[in-house]
Amino acid sequence: MTKKSPLQVARAAYKPKLPSALCGAVKVIEGEATQSVANQEEIKELFPTTYGLPVLKFDVDSTGKTKSKAPINVGVILSGGQAPGGHNVISGLFDGIKSINKESRLYGFLLGPAGLVDHKYMELTADIIDQYRNTGGFDIIGSGRTKLEKKEQFDKGLEILKELNIKALVIIGGDDSNTNAAVLAEYYKQINAGVQVIGCPKTIDGDLKNDVIEVSFGFDTACKVYSEVIGNIQRDCNSAKKYWHFIKLMGRSASHIALECALQVQPNVCIVSEEVEAKNMTLKDVVNYIADIVALRAADGNNFGTVLIPEGLIEFIPAMKALIAELNDLLALKATEFAAVAKENQRQFVIDNLSADNAAVYASLPESVARQLTLDRDPHGNVQVSLIETEKLLSEMVANRLAEMAKEGKYVGKFSALHHFFGYEGRCADPTNFDADYCYALGFNAAQLIKIGVTGYMSSVRNLTKPSVQWIAGGIPITMMMNMERRHGEMKPVIQKALVKLDGGPFKKFAAQREKWARETAFVYPGPIQYFGPSEVCDLPPKTLVYEQQDK
Repeated sequence: MTKKSPLQVARAAYKPKLPSALCGAVKVIEGEATQSVANQEEIKELFPTTYGLPVLKFDVDSTGKTKSKAPINVGVILSGGQAPGGHNVISGLFDGIKSINKESRLYGFLLGPAGLVDHKYMELTADIIDQYRNTGGFDIIGSGRTKLEKKEQFDKGLEILKELNIKALVIIGGDDSNTNAAVLAEYYKQINAGVQVIGCPKTIDGDLKNDVIEVSFGFDTACKVYSEVIGNIQRDCNSAKKYWHFIKLMGRSASHIALECALQVQPNVCIVSEEVEAKNMTLKDVVNYIADIVALRAADGNNFGTVLIPEGLIEFIPAMKALIAELNDLLALKATEFAAVAKENQRQFVIDNLSADNAAVYASLPESVARQLTLDRDPHGNVQVSLIETEKLLSEMVANRLAEMAKEGKYVGKFSALHHFFGYEGRCADPTNFDADYCYALGFNAAQLIKIGVTGYMSSVRNLTKPSVQWIAGGIPITMMMNMERRHGEMKPVIQKALVKLDGGPFKKFAAQREKWARETAFVYPGPIQYFGPSEVCDLPPKTLVYEQQDK
């Protein structure tokens, strides 16, 4: 590992706090049988041995007796994009299996799921683990986006698992990675491979959650990093008083990051993709909404402000969503033909192969945006929306609308825009105290799930707005979160993404204040993440989580 900064040296001494149920002898309480959130018959058919399992809860064993267990070898994989706290999940898992038996061993597969298939690994010893406690990043073993979907991959992975006598595999990832974990768990159980598979909920986007997965790890840290930088921009904005800052934030499939940051910093405008879709808004409607606020502030002599934009906004505009869905299928089915078309003719090729309505929408787009919609797909066959410069598209269209309003006598002011996209800046930050504790608990809890011999479960720690000793630990069947969705032109089982609920506490809190924030300069400047000091400064959970729990 590289040389540690003074903060890292001090931070290494931090001792994450565990739920009381995991601090001694543990007993398991089984809930009722579960079912998937949708498409129950299809999911049950695909996962016959791991469907319908009960939700599990761990509690203090009042007998106080910890039964001795044989050593167990465990493998761990970091899958997908980075999220703050991954190292603490691994640290908690390491300590957890050592608490089962000090001779237990942990192996990390290198650079994601590919490490399992290609038999690339390293043993994670105490000396190594101690270097990474409470640090950001996934660099302890690296991550990757290889998908575990094929029987050949499962069988190849099983070879190394048997060679190393690994009895359990923990996959730390987002919705797609945990979907792959469920598929792997099902296959290994069907062939009696003797390998458990456990998932851990990771994604800064915040869209992997439900009643028993309250928040994915990394969300809190990333949002606090973004909020600090947005706050800095807002202070600069309020000092110079001459720029409108259009800020795009990560969050392809949901607006959780944008909403959390809005509640933290109180911008003039925050677009919530789910509301745009629910109101059937067009791109023009979104532009007019922003332009009206710019004009309103200009009338008060304020030619400055901030606009927060979710990364995936384009896909939530109904006409654009329909276009992108057909584009995904078209480019999956005719990828070879499209690649063979000369670059200058590709736009016309797309128009000629789309339905009339979608062709009209596509033809109306600026050349740059149209081309961005046809760039290489992500591993799931979808448009890489992070490559679409939505912030620049909106500011350009707002400028054009303001020029029209000026001619109509409805706008008197100056409009100058600056652009930002915050994404990678937050993915590998040192975890907040909340994420450090939560991640450590997820890893330690995963060890308990391994101890009781279950497979196809996701590590679940909830009641997260309470002090950590009151957190509820247990496991949730991964199949419980699944539905069927179209991927690469085919229907596939996947974990259902959680969208912002427009009738939920966080959005209602935002909606009640946004008109005031729009006109006034009500900026909040959160400042940097604090690790040392009073609990009310250092241990705060995400605001959206607080308002969600207040709803319940």
